[in-house]
Amino acid sequence: MRTLVVVDAANVVGSVPDGWWRDRRGAAERLRDHLRTYAGEGLPGHPGPLGVLLVVEGAARGVASVPGVRVESAPGSGDDRIVELVAEATGEGSAVLVVTADRELRRRVEAYGARCAGPRTVRPQRGGAGAAEGDLT
Repeated sequence: MRTLVVVDAANVVGSVPDGWWRDRRGAAERLRDHLRTYAGEGLPGHPGPLGVLLVVEGAARGVASVPGVRVESAPGSGDDRIVELVAEATGEGSAVLVVTADRELRRRVEAYGARCAGPRTVRPQRGGAGAAEGDLT
């Protein structure tokens, strides 16, 4: 079964103080482009290919999807949209991994059977891409 990876763009982008707040849309686009690697190669414990879904909100709404990464613009709360998407996917029998550090969002999606991982799982790392050891939960 192909795992669906749902990425909380605002939370992952906001996890590193690199000036993202000056260009939220650009930061979401850079994250989206970085996520393309994981669609084919997978993540630790989740071999590829993966379905990758990036949920954006606010100033990042309207970021386009690219091959390998579907982008969903939340009409309101990104967290609420993530929960809706997780409920739909797990209801269809899909395995879902949600990438966020938001404790409340984690609690909400775990109630639907999703697993969670922290932002370092998909953030570009110095010296190469990949998950930080122990970041998958």
